[in-house]
Amino acid sequence: MRIFTLTLLAALLAGCASTPRPVITPARTPAVPVAPIRIGLALGGGAAKGFAHIGVIKMLEANGIQPVVVAGTSAGSVVGALYASGMDAYALQQKAVALDEASIRDVSLFSGGVVKGQKLEDYVNSQLRERKFEQLKKPFAAVATRLEDGQRTVFVRGNVGQAVRASSSIPGVFEAVAIGKHHFVDGGVVSPVPVDAARELGADFVVAVDISSKASGAADPSSMLGNVNRSIAIMGQKLGSAELARADVVIRPNVNDIGATDFAQKNRAILEGERATQALLPQIKAKLAALQAQRVAQARTAAENKAAAQREEERKIRCAQQTGWLDKLRRDADCK
Repeated sequence: MRIFTLTLLAALLAGCASTPRPVITPARTPAVPVAPIRIGLALGGGAAKGFAHIGVIKMLEANGIQPVVVAGTSAGSVVGALYASGMDAYALQQKAVALDEASIRDVSLFSGGVVKGQKLEDYVNSQLRERKFEQLKKPFAAVATRLEDGQRTVFVRGNVGQAVRASSSIPGVFEAVAIGKHHFVDGGVVSPVPVDAARELGADFVVAVDISSKASGAADPSSMLGNVNRSIAIMGQKLGSAELARADVVIRPNVNDIGATDFAQKNRAILEGERATQALLPQIKAKLAALQAQRVAQARTAAENKAAAQREEERKIRCAQQTGWLDKLRRDADCK
């Protein structure tokens, strides 16, 4: 009996020595960093009303809200290009104060008295120091309309001033801009506020600025530019509302009574941009906080799922290594 006991003990010891149990470190849910929210600006068209965009940017920056991508249509493309070049809101305001209509308006007597737009192109490029889209500090898109077929066109490469000129070429007031094999006119015909273009640049959260005229109230039949601008606004109202619905926040400065060429009211337009943004700051901050919380929750869930999958893989390895007859006797319940 004593010999049998000693033999059994030796077998047990040999079994333990031949199949060592693996040492496995329990998987933990790692702390996963969450990428910052990419805020995009979608700046709409509205001729001289576009100075309101500067007030919007000024108030956003003052409250720590920093857009990282910018899309612009018409007047919004002018402000957007300068902002994307690296200018802050105060630099933009200084440029606005110094700007006069004559520096960006060149009438051609040989094409029915319409504005050529070359001065606008040259102004933008000079302010950007001739930099191309690819050389700007922030990703930027200028939206225009292809005249041959009405196709929405988003410029993100090449000559910024030329793209801004195309985006701002109000039909019947500005000459169409020839780029390559096509001609382009104001982007407001197809995308009054370029929310989709901002998304295409990679924005997670889009702040749209709508300065378009609404088809209500009194019209000035003596103003050719005002009437054309108003007609484009009427055409784009329903189209624009569908795209605006895809923005996270829509800011509407109270500039509807500022004329299309009323550069004298630039300071008021900037102030109205500040006021409209100030009123929506609680909403903007709340939505940003909610989006950040959602991203953190999604990242945590993904990390937990990854940790759970790792634990399951470790369990399978542990069970697969328990092959001896002694392991079968002491196998954990989770291996069954």
